[in-house]
Amino acid sequence: MPKPITTIAALLAAALFTLLVWWGPNRPQAGDVAMVTQRFNSVSFAPFRPGQSPLRDIFPTAQQVEEDIALVARRTRAIRTYASIEGDYEVAEIAARHGLRVWKGAWLGQDRVRNQQELARLIATANAHPEAVERVIVGNEVLLRRDLPVNELIAAIDQVKAAVRQPVTYADVWEFWVQFPEVADHVDVITIHILPYWEDEPLGVERTMAHVRDVYRRMQALFPGKPIAIGEIGWPSRGRWREDAAPSRVNQAVFIREFIQLSQEMGFDYNLIEAFDQVWKYKNEGTVGAAWGLWTADRQEKFPLSGPVVENPDWPWYAGLALLLALALFGATRAAFPGAGWREALLAGALGNALAYAACGGIPYAFDEHLTLAVAVNLAGQGLLAALLMRRAAMILAGAGAAPPRDGRAATATVRDLLLFRWRALRDWRGFAFDDLSFVFLWVAAVLQVMLLVDPRYRDFPYPTFAVPLVAVAARTLLRDLPRGGGGREELLAGGVLALAAIASAVLEHPRNLQAMGWSLCALVLAVPPLLRMLRRQPVPAPAT
Repeated sequence: MPKPITTIAALLAAALFTLLVWWGPNRPQAGDVAMVTQRFNSVSFAPFRPGQSPLRDIFPTAQQVEEDIALVARRTRAIRTYASIEGDYEVAEIAARHGLRVWKGAWLGQDRVRNQQELARLIATANAHPEAVERVIVGNEVLLRRDLPVNELIAAIDQVKAAVRQPVTYADVWEFWVQFPEVADHVDVITIHILPYWEDEPLGVERTMAHVRDVYRRMQALFPGKPIAIGEIGWPSRGRWREDAAPSRVNQAVFIREFIQLSQEMGFDYNLIEAFDQVWKYKNEGTVGAAWGLWTADRQEKFPLSGPVVENPDWPWYAGLALLLALALFGATRAAFPGAGWREALLAGALGNALAYAACGGIPYAFDEHLTLAVAVNLAGQGLLAALLMRRAAMILAGAGAAPPRDGRAATATVRDLLLFRWRALRDWRGFAFDDLSFVFLWVAAVLQVMLLVDPRYRDFPYPTFAVPLVAVAARTLLRDLPRGGGGREELLAGGVLALAAIASAVLEHPRNLQAMGWSLCALVLAVPPLLRMLRRQPVPAPAT
């Protein structure tokens, strides 16, 4: 029997590790980066809330828009809109009641009939609310998306310019103003987008201000005498890295604070992107597309304008969840195996943290019903795998041994039977569930890794999805429980695809992308067990007589 004091010490060590592993990345930061003003010049304003989307024509109510404008009015002088036809409200009218000015936009796309409707509404709004609409923006990144040829865009600009009194502009990424300088002769203001995260050569947040200054001066030299406005600038608070451009709440705070200081030094006319996280944007841009807001989707301010910033303010809750899950796993194992001691306690601590991390990296990103189902299935699978791993470890440490390892062929047959509702395949499931479930996670990892290889731009690196499987590989290595030999084509295919795709992704991603390098290493770790099973044991020669 293990000594109780040793087990208690292990549990305390696991608890201390849990607190440190959650507190470390969430300690207060950036307190020395000052905000020089409490009020922005302008912010992009889209009032869509979770469940609402212009892609599905589900718009907020006028009351919700009123609440949002009242909220942002405390922080900004003006707001920018992108479309003239949306919902049963008029943003300019509401903004006027709250003392806000508006950069009013018309959305232009490939639908010419819709474009004319947008332009007509833009003109009518600008003329009906001259006290609120301070400029009009005819199209947003139309040339970037290649929705219209440049001559049609210019015709739309001229049409609006002849019908309104406000300054007229067009907004696009700065490189497209360089590519199509002829547009400048038809606008009153050059409106450029500078988004260092999305640049062809992404920039880490510490290098962005020099880039912004250089781009602005280049535009001044290219269009002398023309007023220049920065129509979009900002930083995402979450999502995949692009080289060393790392989305995070702390980096977003640092970027905004440093840009505001630079804007005052250089006299920028600017608009920050954006007021609120727009959940619907994940459809087109992944997690990072839904994370540019100064407020969260539920209208909570992401970070204070001055003072320290905490990356994840909810970290104490996840640390508490990790401790509860660890105690539950160890308690259940101790009940089934009274001899369970300090080693099982440490494993329970690691698995509790892995499950909490999976919840932290999954639940907040379940943006719609499909993602919610995927997260629920993944968490259930990881929870079951954690419980099965605790049982397997306890049996091995007790000297009882575990069930003989199953191969990928058997696991694939089980999955096939379950998809055909042949529930008899689950008879005696305790003897094979761990191996079969591990193989399912392997297949999922291989598929996701291939998708990361062929279409990586908007895909996150799936650390939380495989938190428990990664702990399982480490634990089985320490327990000397990774079988060799007995594998077949299933192991070769799944493990080989995962390993080769991980190596290829690491080669294609920039070495500065530590997030990508770390995930490629994790993918290789997941590929180790199936590839080990492709190694054939050498027969042991009989002893000489």
